[in-house]
Amino acid sequence: MIRSSDSLKAKKGFHLQLQACFVSTATTGEVYSNLLRRYAQDSDLLRGRAIHAKSITGSIPSTRFLQNHLLNMYVKIGDLSSGLKMFDEMPSRNVVSWSAVMSGCVQNGCAREALSLFSRMHQEGVTKPNEFTFVSALHACSLTEAENYGTLPHQIYSLVVRSGFMSNIFLLNAFLASLIRHGKLSEAIMVFKTSPDKDTVSWNTMIGGYLQFSCGQIPEFWCSMNREGIRPDNFTFATALTGLAALSYLQMGTQVHAHLVKSGYGDDLCVGNSLADMYIKNHKLVEAFRAFHETPNKDVCSWSQIAAGCLHSGEPRKALALVADMKRMGVKPNKFTLTTALNACASLASLEEGKQIHGLRIKLEGDIDIDVCVDNATLDMYAKCGCMDSAWDVFRSMNSRSVISWTTMIMACAQNGQSREAIQIFEEMRETSVLPNHITFVCVLYACSQGGFVDDGWKYFSSMTPDYGIFPGEDHYACMVNILGKAGLIKEAKELILRMPVQPSAIVWQTLLSACQLHGDVPTGKLAAERALRRDRKDPSTYLLLSNMFAEYSNWDGVLILRELMEMKDVKKVPGSSWIEIT
Repeated sequence: MIRSSDSLKAKKGFHLQLQACFVSTATTGEVYSNLLRRYAQDSDLLRGRAIHAKSITGSIPSTRFLQNHLLNMYVKIGDLSSGLKMFDEMPSRNVVSWSAVMSGCVQNGCAREALSLFSRMHQEGVTKPNEFTFVSALHACSLTEAENYGTLPHQIYSLVVRSGFMSNIFLLNAFLASLIRHGKLSEAIMVFKTSPDKDTVSWNTMIGGYLQFSCGQIPEFWCSMNREGIRPDNFTFATALTGLAALSYLQMGTQVHAHLVKSGYGDDLCVGNSLADMYIKNHKLVEAFRAFHETPNKDVCSWSQIAAGCLHSGEPRKALALVADMKRMGVKPNKFTLTTALNACASLASLEEGKQIHGLRIKLEGDIDIDVCVDNATLDMYAKCGCMDSAWDVFRSMNSRSVISWTTMIMACAQNGQSREAIQIFEEMRETSVLPNHITFVCVLYACSQGGFVDDGWKYFSSMTPDYGIFPGEDHYACMVNILGKAGLIKEAKELILRMPVQPSAIVWQTLLSACQLHGDVPTGKLAAERALRRDRKDPSTYLLLSNMFAEYSNWDGVLILRELMEMKDVKKVPGSSWIEIT
């Protein structure tokens, strides 16, 4: 009896020790898991590795629970290679292990590795994926290149449905984002419409897709959101306003603005910028300034946008004033600010201010991203100010030149009495990999016109289609007519117009009329004037050109008739203007 009692006590003692051991292990695991979470948040890789070392040496129990936390710590800090090594060395894995390593791959830009892991998990069949695994897989699909895309997200989503997660909105949103990311908007629309459960993120994903691929559908989609009682958030407002700005849809833009005021998202920076942009695109500068001033904590985009709006609304002086205010507020300009400021200086032909902005561009190099657009604007500014030496310096110092760079320099030379240099620049361009566009040829032909290079003009005009696949447009024909007309080749100019594949516009006939005035070809001038008036009876240029030609040859009756005709048809002569300020 005594022995039986001793045996029971021994068994009870053993169970108590075992239970204490389990409690101790669980407590230790909980302590270290909390530490690993903190290290992941603080990106403290050194301390995280120390815990890993303890688990390897046996100082602490190396349970799967702890291993999952170590794995999560590595991938969240960004040490993906250590995370993958740990994953491969784990003796057993559960769905948390797979989900953590896949999520880490996605977060570290290794979408292909994430999908490879998902495929491996599916093939092994030991562990079934959960919602988090599927979300990572669908996010990985969004990040893959188009050629590797295929039907993979559809296959993954079919597994989602078969696994019973169809009602999971996070998975629906990830699937929609994947489709839209690869331009499958029509498929995304079908999935969206047939899904019974949708949240604000679902609607936002779709409106973002419409903004990217089908902007014209945004007004209807916005109305659908309102009918469904979906409450828009800051992303919805910013996206809708950006789309309406692109459409120049002021009426609905003001309706969205009214909704925005009631919603409480008016203080959001992105929303404020989008609202100002909507008014700018609709040429409502007063309202744009109001939205700008009501936006708290304005960033460089806010300032650059409103400055560009002033410039495009014919207020370059205001644009420069805004850039100056921005600098006083301590906001560092970016490449868009510099481009806008340089373009404003070009519009004003303000060389001194242009030099200051150029100096700022040099000072900021290395601190901000300076691209070819800034250099193009600098080049154009110097050319518009007539400072060709500086324009040449900028052009020759450019590390890379776009078609705009070459075209700007060609036009700069043509407008500043360097027609031969303009032709040389074009020939230099033809030896590079940069292909000219239709505007380049307008500038080259203009240079030929300014220099009187008839043969070169014919050569370049004739090379457009066979060499570059560019069909001459109205501007090219007008330039060619001008080249021939200035050289006194009135007959050839007229024949070229009559051979045009499209109906010549008034500007083409006016160009011929101007040449007739220059060389005294009154009969052809009358013909050109008659054809120009057929195309546009309200343009005063035709009447004035013909009137001046009559006056040069003392045909005062003709001058009188034209003036009476202008009065009868209510044709107004446009008054001259100057950019020179009178103080």
